[in-house]
Amino acid sequence: MANTTELLEALAAEIGENVYIDVAKWHLYLANAKLHTIVAEQMYSLITDNSLSENRVKEVLGNISVKIGAGKKEIALLDFLPSQCLVELMEILEKFQQEM
Repeated sequence: MANTTELLEALAAEIGENVYIDVAKWHLYLANAKLHTIVAEQMYSLITDNSLSENRVKEVLGNISVKIGAGKKEIALLDFLPSQCLVELMEILEKFQQEM
């Protein structure tokens, strides 16, 4: 990948199209929820400093807050992701790390 901006955009697009939050069995993909860019930005350092692990990814997702009820409450993004999406996210991140 040519540069950081292009890598982040590609990573955000891949995450946004393949990872979703689950609310009452509704699947809202991170691109539609406008969360894909922040996830990509937060995960970028894990990829570049070779500290990518499931525990670190969970830690980062646990620190990203999703506002609900017009901001009345915030819940960690990790709590919205089904296990299948966490696996998908790990695969995306590992693929991008290998391509760097």
